Amino acid sequence: MSELTRRIIFAVIAAPASIAIVYFGDWALAIVLSVLAALAAWELFRMARETGALPLEPAGIALAALLPIAVHAQRLGIYTLSLTAVVAMVLLLFASTIWLRGPAGKPLSSVAITAFGVMYAGLFSYIYAVRYHDYAVGAGAGTALVFLPVFLTWSTDVGAYAFGRTFGRKKLIPSVSPGKTVEGAVGGLGLAIVICLLYVRFILMPYAQLGLTIQGAVLFAIVVSVTAQTGDLAESLLKREAGVKDSSRILPGHGGILDRFDSLLFVMPIAFLLLGRLLLPMPQ
Repeated sequence: MSELTRRIIFAVIAAPASIAIVYFGDWALAIVLSVLAALAAWELFRMARETGALPLEPAGIALAALLPIAVHAQRLGIYTLSLTAVVAMVLLLFASTIWLRGPAGKPLSSVAITAFGVMYAGLFSYIYAVRYHDYAVGAGAGTALVFLPVFLTWSTDVGAYAFGRTFGRKKLIPSVSPGKTVEGAVGGLGLAIVICLLYVRFILMPYAQLGLTIQGAVLFAIVVSVTAQTGDLAESLLKREAGVKDSSRILPGHGGILDRFDSLLFVMPIAFLLLGRLLLPMPQ
């Protein structure tokens, strides 16, 4: 079976499953995001080991997995995730290196990479946060809102690939990602703007009773597209340092979790921030 065939089969299965899970939300979405966060943390620590670092893997994977669950618990009023809890987590990791690493076990890089891995993989929690945005009333509205930045991320990727293959001449950042071009980046940005305007008009407004002004939609698309491309380049940078082609081989035809979701991990927190300022509830 060719690489392209595997990618298509995986997409045909994963796309409707993803929509269903986001629509259902609640504990099902929290659990799926928890699994994705754990796998992403494992991949990041795996790449870190290739550079000679010694992250605290079991603790980091467990904490990354707990973040989406904590966000879910916070929505239900069971637990409130605070900055103090995050600080305590980092201090606990630091203290554990006294026994788990010692002075010869690179304690500074162990703690730094572990804490970064938890935060980075834990960004999957923002999918849950967007799904339950204050303005998203009902499962349909929450689902439509989540897939706005998702579709813009995908359209950026598709546009960058198509325009890069057709018109690409000038390399974007060849030392990080040799295949990406300036023309492709601009093409991805342009397609994201078009898709955003269409999505807001034909999906977000009629099905979620939410909207963006034209200026707001264009601004949102530009920021999301630039953020998506930055996220892709950031993960490429990590893979370059580790000397690996893929973060793992978990997803058929797509590599690893970070290979597939690198852009989205950057996009969702920014989208959550922007939607809080740009989103307009429509009159009933």
